[in-house]
Amino acid sequence: MYKNYIFDLYGTLVDINTNEWKRSLWKNMALIYSMSGAPYTGSQLNKAYDRMLHEEIDAVPKDKYKTNPEPLIENIFARLYTEKGVPCDYEMAAYTGRVFRSLSIKYIRLYDGVFELFQAIRDHGGKIYLLSNAQRIFTEPEIRMLGIWDCFDDILISSDEGCAKPDIMFYRCILERHGLDPKESIMIGNDYITDIRGSYEAGIDSLYLHTNISPEIKGELLAKYKIMSGSLFEAKEALFGK
Repeated sequence: MYKNYIFDLYGTLVDINTNEWKRSLWKNMALIYSMSGAPYTGSQLNKAYDRMLHEEIDAVPKDKYKTNPEPLIENIFARLYTEKGVPCDYEMAAYTGRVFRSLSIKYIRLYDGVFELFQAIRDHGGKIYLLSNAQRIFTEPEIRMLGIWDCFDDILISSDEGCAKPDIMFYRCILERHGLDPKESIMIGNDYITDIRGSYEAGIDSLYLHTNISPEIKGELLAKYKIMSGSLFEAKEALFGK
């Protein structure tokens, strides 16, 4: 029996469909910037965003990561204003980011069985953690909206840490911050590389969920438990029995 249950978010607990490449998104974001005094066309904004994203990735301090640097995306939304001479504080940048996110989302919802699995973990004395490759300005409002923010003992988001799964540095963040024993912990996720191989390299057992947005498995699946149906109810039975 494990003491610590570390969850991935998107594709594991949350079913989400986004499209950040559609032209209408960049056209509408360009209108928002232009109406705020920072004129762009949709294609100009998209190109500037891509350029700044690479610059922000390069700017992440090298001591934060081994393989997967993670920048703060609000810096990009702010720079898109300031490059045009428009002052931008954190609140303005974060709000613009949330607008961007909302325009990119087709749907977002919890998978069935989230609360039942969480309750089983609590009934067995376990702690629940989130380790998500994500941007806080997107993810915190979404977790709160979906009603699971208070379900976690702690929430670690890659943008806050400067590194992302499968980087072992991100796994070390949660292990060291809470003094967790890897042998008493399990990672639950839907990506065979970021969640499963990453946790394996950190010395943590894992449970793999093959959900509708899991990437194709092209290598060895190093999970102790494999739920190919993606069902959280089956995950609950695998961990705790019927």
